[in-house]
Amino acid sequence: MLARLRRLLWDNGWRHAWRAPVPVVVVGNVTAGGSGKTPLVAAIARALRDAGWHPGIVSRGYGRRHDAADPLPVLPDSAASDTGDEPLLLRRLCDCPVWVGSDRPAAARALLREHPQVDVLLSDDGLQHFALARDLQLVVMDARGVGNGWPLPAGPLRECPRRPRDATLGPAQAEARAPQPFFALRRSAGALRNVGDGRVLSLGEFRAQYAATPISAVAAIGHPQQFFAMLRDAGLPLARTATVRDHRDIPEKLLQDLPGQVLTTEKDALKCRRGQPGLERLWAVQLRLEVDPAFIPWLLARLRRAASRSPDGFTSA
Repeated sequence: MLARLRRLLWDNGWRHAWRAPVPVVVVGNVTAGGSGKTPLVAAIARALRDAGWHPGIVSRGYGRRHDAADPLPVLPDSAASDTGDEPLLLRRLCDCPVWVGSDRPAAARALLREHPQVDVLLSDDGLQHFALARDLQLVVMDARGVGNGWPLPAGPLRECPRRPRDATLGPAQAEARAPQPFFALRRSAGALRNVGDGRVLSLGEFRAQYAATPISAVAAIGHPQQFFAMLRDAGLPLARTATVRDHRDIPEKLLQDLPGQVLTTEKDALKCRRGQPGLERLWAVQLRLEVDPAFIPWLLARLRRAASRSPDGFTSA
């Protein structure tokens, strides 16, 4: 209900969104917690660069220090505590400008001022925050779909699952309940990087090298059970799993208590302190994202259309 009332303020002209001089693509979800938005933003940014675009990324930067500069550029060597873990991961994965800020239009203006070559903006999350006008809205779903169909706190929904969007992306089994157009996403485990010394092993190499060693997993993400299930699907038996609240650091004591080799997500690995005990046993699992091959051509066509519009005026969020 609150999301619907907030949206009415913008739809009826009582509040006005800032219109960027370049196309804006918002990638978000209608369910609480992580659904794979950040990996999709990274995949889109890389595909846009390959197609000759110059993307920039803006994000709220959840989990960062309240006294950090705002807005703030994200650099490859930034501290996750200043930028948030997901923006820092995007900066390292995409090699394109990333800015964070509680005021997304302010972050977008700062990014465009410092990087005038940027010709398309990607907003990591922000589907329910309408101050930044958008040209495309992409809703990401995970294996939960819409759950029981109820809003928080009775269910997982932030807002009505039928909210307007330009496309929905998610696992193939979610298509039956998703508005069209729908593009399938498949997530799987990729290579593993040792957080202590930087070694990279393929899944096969890791399984062979540590076949006789217990394997544990820990995650501080919205839905860690999906991460653990992905590891098991990759043939990695888990002797023990542990969860930490989303965006929080993995406690050193917990890492020390987990047996054998310990697997975690790439964004959780970013928050580990250099030299802390146990990093020689900690491995960041790369996420492989397979996107419907029809999606990028569809996106590029929509962006070309958006780029040809007048920069003046207002597009409803």
